[in-house]
Amino acid sequence: MSSIISKFDGFRVEINQEKRRGDIILSRPPLNIIQYSQRIQIAQSLRDLDKNEEIRIVVLRADGDHFSSGGNIEGFMQETPETLTMLAQNVMTPEKIRKPVIAAIQGYCFGVGLEFSLACDFRIVTKCAQLSLPEMKIGMIPGSGGSVRLARMIGLSRVKDMIMRGKKISGEEAFNWGLASEVVEKDKLEITISKLVDELCSVSPLAQRAIKTVLNTSQDAPLHVAIELEGETYGRLRSSDDFNEGVKSFVEKRKPVYKGY
Repeated sequence: MSSIISKFDGFRVEINQEKRRGDIILSRPPLNIIQYSQRIQIAQSLRDLDKNEEIRIVVLRADGDHFSSGGNIEGFMQETPETLTMLAQNVMTPEKIRKPVIAAIQGYCFGVGLEFSLACDFRIVTKCAQLSLPEMKIGMIPGSGGSVRLARMIGLSRVKDMIMRGKKISGEEAFNWGLASEVVEKDKLEITISKLVDELCSVSPLAQRAIKTVLNTSQDAPLHVAIELEGETYGRLRSSDDFNEGVKSFVEKRKPVYKGY
């Protein structure tokens, strides 16, 4: 049973204790425009869910037909240049927290909406989704890490074509380019997310947190530094209860019971 634990301007937070799932739901339909202050609140909500021991997986989704058409454009003129240079600090929170974060994307996913999604660990998109960083069309560039993350996912040539033209891509294109981990029909989005949550909850939370850190950190590291980080992390896991339980359950041919330490 889901219960609302907090309510904020433009989004809400729900917890499903049975599924060990926490949802951040954009809720300013029809376009779910994200206000500047909302970025700060969403980032804090992500950190709060990360600390909640009842939660294993976080889902970022939206009410209505669209994920988000982006930010409040007029609001940028009310912020100082120094403030705007820090936009990415809040948007990067999904990758900074320890727990897996899934973005459930339907309809429009533009601007900061896409940038938040790019910082998530999984992106499930519908076939009818449209993804874009259209800032070029209003004299801007992506300012919350979108261009850099996207280039590392889909390559420099494609990201230039997409951003410098303010181009929209479909959910199927996003999947084919490696931007999305799965593409589904709109009416299958929630069941697909639910199955992924269950699957992610079935593995060791300790190992899950460890590999998220290794993968994110190694993006900025040379090859052999990254390999060393992976090896050091693996070695530390060796002394954990979860590692021991994984080996024992494999040998005994039974389902493991992980405790997260």
